[in-house]
Amino acid sequence: MMGKAAAIFCSSYPDIDPAFNEAARAVVRALCGRGFAVVSGGTVRGTMKVVADEAVACGGTHVGVLPRFMQEVAHPDLTELVWTDTMAERKEHIRSVARDLAVVLPGGVGTMDEFFETLTLAKLGKYGGRILVCNFKGYYDGLRMLLDSFVRGGMLDAPSRALVDFPSDAEEFEKMLDRC
Repeated sequence: MMGKAAAIFCSSYPDIDPAFNEAARAVVRALCGRGFAVVSGGTVRGTMKVVADEAVACGGTHVGVLPRFMQEVAHPDLTELVWTDTMAERKEHIRSVARDLAVVLPGGVGTMDEFFETLTLAKLGKYGGRILVCNFKGYYDGLRMLLDSFVRGGMLDAPSRALVDFPSDAEEFEKMLDRC
């Protein structure tokens, strides 16, 4: 059984803003420096690769979780590689291992799927970790406004909204991480 663990949900696209990948490195260094194992998609693509490479460079534990149909993109240097049959099982396994914290880095529709499912489970009491959405360069300003709109419209209760924090940079992420 591993100690503290953090899920990282992020992009697999290769051509994202380099500042987001540098921020991802800082996030992984902060997690590893505080004894968190990193649990992610574990591929050799995009920010997922950056996360895996940085965890390896830091000497941290990195568990990659992939569905079998993605075998060709598995990162070769993971501490542990877990195979699942489906994307749904992948998400569930990531959350079951990383019960302490979910970190959402800049990403697209897959990342949003992971975020909203995690928030829904947290709201229902089925995920107990904190959720930190890395709003670097204002990337998730729209998401924050959407969640606040849900609260104003009665579609999300304030305690559930409070489960999500939006650090604006790596320094603020570290401060929030220290409170987890």
